[in-house]
Amino acid sequence: MGLTEWAYSLSEAMLSEPLPRRWVHSLGVAERARSLSPILGGDAELLEAAAVLHDVGYSPAIAATGFHPLDGARFLRSQEGADERVIRLVAHHSCALLEAEERGLRPELESEFELERPDLVDALLYCDMTTTPDGTPTTSADRVSEIVQRYGPDTVVGRFIQRAAPNIHAAAGRVEERLAQASTSGQPR
Repeated sequence: MGLTEWAYSLSEAMLSEPLPRRWVHSLGVAERARSLSPILGGDAELLEAAAVLHDVGYSPAIAATGFHPLDGARFLRSQEGADERVIRLVAHHSCALLEAEERGLRPELESEFELERPDLVDALLYCDMTTTPDGTPTTSADRVSEIVQRYGPDTVVGRFIQRAAPNIHAAAGRVEERLAQASTSGQPR
């Protein structure tokens, strides 16, 4: 079984029944990841696998800390066939260190999981933060607004996402710039 096949199967098993909307979002994020293949070169499969698994930590079967990047990465680490780079991307997706700080979990996240390459971290952040909860494309600005509205501005998630917004928009801009460069040059960047 290949990496992406394994990732889709595991994500579906963990999310589709208990959290169908989260599963649809994960499928949309994975679709967005496939659209980045022109700038990913040999890491396209890796990003797609991380994209479909990025929210696996929300699964009620494995949620332990209530912080889904950490719960998901810990779960993936226990799975046979898990790729270490996918685990690191899941652990650090979408400015997770900032949210971990809000939750008092930053030391655990930093000590347990190394950061992946910045361009891949940006790519996964872009995929997640330009995909709605229903799996359709959106802008990073609309996605941040939606998250603040859904959770409330004074909640842990609301405070974190507002604090992370400049980083989110900057990462989205870097990915869009790389896509634009690749489309004019025809080469991965």
